[in-house]
Amino acid sequence: MSRILVIDDQADVRAMIAIVLRVHHFEIVEADSAAAGLKAFENSNFDVAIVDIFLKGTNGFDLIKMMRERSPNLRIVAISGMTALDFVSSSPEFSDVVCLQKPFRANDLVRAIAAANASSRQPSKRRTSVFSPA
Repeated sequence: MSRILVIDDQADVRAMIAIVLRVHHFEIVEADSAAAGLKAFENSNFDVAIVDIFLKGTNGFDLIKMMRERSPNLRIVAISGMTALDFVSSSPEFSDVVCLQKPFRANDLVRAIAAANASSRQPSKRRTSVFSPA
């Protein structure tokens, strides 16, 4: 079972993500802030991190950088309700981050995790994938 760290300051978004992923047999750890997410990350191993880009008081991009300093191969799905995800595709340091635009459907979330897992297995194909609701 894959372990996924979900970092989002909106309780309803975290709850929806957790429900969807538990139904798909993932083990979920939730964090409501960057500080709580980093603490969980430092105390345990995760296969994937789902990180909200606009956390209260913290830039999600900075959080991703800190996590990647500790675990360079960590698979990341960045989520946001804003269009800031366009920035990710132009930044080499985030080239393998999978982006998911809020609001998203359950299937979009599962596909984003699959894309993140695929990108880590194929480092020569480092591209940013952006999923937006149809």
